[in-house]
Amino acid sequence: MSKANNLVSPTKTLPQIIAQTVKTGIIKSNLIPMFAGLTLAIYTYDMSLMESIPEILFAFIGSALVIGAAGAFNNLYDRDIDRIMERTKERPTVTGEISVKTVLWLAVIMSIIGIGILGLTTPLAALLGFLGLFLYVVPYTMWSKRRTIYNTEIGSLSGAMPPLIGWAAIYPDITHPAILGLFMIMVIWQMPHFYAIAIRKHDEYKAANVPMLPVVKGFNRTYIQTNVYLVILIASSFLFITLSLGLVLVALILNIAWLALSISGYKKRDSEKWAKSMFIFSLIHMTIIFSTVIIYSLVGTIFNL
Repeated sequence: MSKANNLVSPTKTLPQIIAQTVKTGIIKSNLIPMFAGLTLAIYTYDMSLMESIPEILFAFIGSALVIGAAGAFNNLYDRDIDRIMERTKERPTVTGEISVKTVLWLAVIMSIIGIGILGLTTPLAALLGFLGLFLYVVPYTMWSKRRTIYNTEIGSLSGAMPPLIGWAAIYPDITHPAILGLFMIMVIWQMPHFYAIAIRKHDEYKAANVPMLPVVKGFNRTYIQTNVYLVILIASSFLFITLSLGLVLVALILNIAWLALSISGYKKRDSEKWAKSMFIFSLIHMTIIFSTVIIYSLVGTIFNL
């Protein structure tokens, strides 16, 4: 019996294998900022929520398929380093529960259908879907992840595409300061978030020879760089000023609180606790920011505020 077959879990169903292959958790978390961008566009351009239902459905389905395709391509390419890291060694692409050929076909088909469905909204949404997929697979997964400490910055561009896709699905112009603000926040947010993960999984990344910032430059450099990005994040709060002072205040309070948490936590000289608190706050930060945008936009649209 092959080594791969020895690793197969008899309790894992086909839907579970597919879900792990396309990373459904990441799909769900990325659909929130996509929906935030979408609802913000509906509100900004005073559109009807009911009349936008087809675009909303196409945006959700198309985005989910494209994001899932990106996850499948990533799992396919990273099989060698995934089997080294504790948190990824049980992925189906590592254990052999799904074949390389199957994953490749799955990723290709999801990409084509997903981009096609996004195209039913606007051509720009489809283009942004393709761009996000390309940036994640080629510049990030296949090149920068294994070669440079700036892999997180490069990967953040694809990670920030969902709000742009959501906005473009409703209105094919992404130059409005409000959506640029969402995009900027999504880009900058990823650095403190993934730096925290890299510190917590430092030994695993080191064993897999992935040049994450704390692995190559150390924890102190990571702390300083984190705070630089948090200062930029604070400044980006004011991109919401053309839309709502309330959104500016929410973003400002959350971003200042995040910087304060970083500074106070690091003074205790416990990198593990600092990274854990920063990671948890990053999830809270993202949830509140995008939930606030969604609620503000939906309420404003429904009551025509």
